[in-house]
Amino acid sequence: MGHVSDEARALHAEHPAIDLHADSLMWTRWLGYDLLKRHNPPFPKAAFGGHVDVPRMREGGMGAQFFGLVSLPFLSKRARGLARAVDEQIDAMEETIARRPSEIALCKTAADVIAAEKRGAVAALLGIEGAHALEGDLGKLTGFAHRGVRYLGLLHFSSNETGFPAYGRGRQDDQGLTAFGHSVVEKCEELGVLVDLAHVNKRGYMDACALAKKPPIVSHTGVLGAFEHWRNIDDEQLRAIADKGGCVGVIFCPRYLGGDGLEPVVRHMKHIISVVGEDAVALGSDWDGFIVPTNALPDPSHLPELTTAMLDAKIAPSAVGKALRGNVMRVLGS
Repeated sequence: MGHVSDEARALHAEHPAIDLHADSLMWTRWLGYDLLKRHNPPFPKAAFGGHVDVPRMREGGMGAQFFGLVSLPFLSKRARGLARAVDEQIDAMEETIARRPSEIALCKTAADVIAAEKRGAVAALLGIEGAHALEGDLGKLTGFAHRGVRYLGLLHFSSNETGFPAYGRGRQDDQGLTAFGHSVVEKCEELGVLVDLAHVNKRGYMDACALAKKPPIVSHTGVLGAFEHWRNIDDEQLRAIADKGGCVGVIFCPRYLGGDGLEPVVRHMKHIISVVGEDAVALGSDWDGFIVPTNALPDPSHLPELTTAMLDAKIAPSAVGKALRGNVMRVLGS
């Protein structure tokens, strides 16, 4: 464990952290990974997975984790079984909660998160990574919302019925959201499902922001103003999210940050704050998402070290509290 200041610990006590994206449930579904047990990452340098579990969330002063629900359309030529893969991951979460409801609770709203924390449980929230999981059917979105899904990422690494990815199979930078994509954004807002613009190409991203009547999010990303990479979003995209009251989760992957350690994470956060203010920055680790996280943040237990680094970088305590929790809670309550 690196240096953690008393002020950072106090901030975590006041603002239990919320992370916008970890893919842990795919490990639970495929490999039986137990979120209730403390793990040591199974791969060198904490690569790829084994990052998140309830004991390490507690140790790191976390209040809530959004779990991404992953399906992989490029494993087959026909998009079959994608919705089922999402349902199976939700099943895995429900089974985990049923074993220890005093420790983890499925939440949909800011009020749910607060209620879980008051009784000593960490909060689990659900978000789908890629609208290919809908299999072209808006009815499936309704079903997922009823099961507790709180955000929908329109794209992942392949094109689907809603639009085109920033990178990956079917990439078309000159195309925006499809007509179905517009319908999905509208249906999300009707159902109270946040629209997540991680992995969306810029034209589709800007289309979604223009259409949005409620705050959208970017669950996990870097920013081009801090490091140039195809995965990262530019200042125009930051302003488009901020103008609609949304927030942007900073990823913990050195490949997209432009370096290892805490400094690059803080640099991306400071860039967001410098461009659009302190109400748009959030945490978006991408733990358990086949990434090698920055060596300083191999799991949630190390989050107070990031908080210390933010304070050391002269980010105001009030802004740190917003980045840890406040901005996500505001969007959840919108």
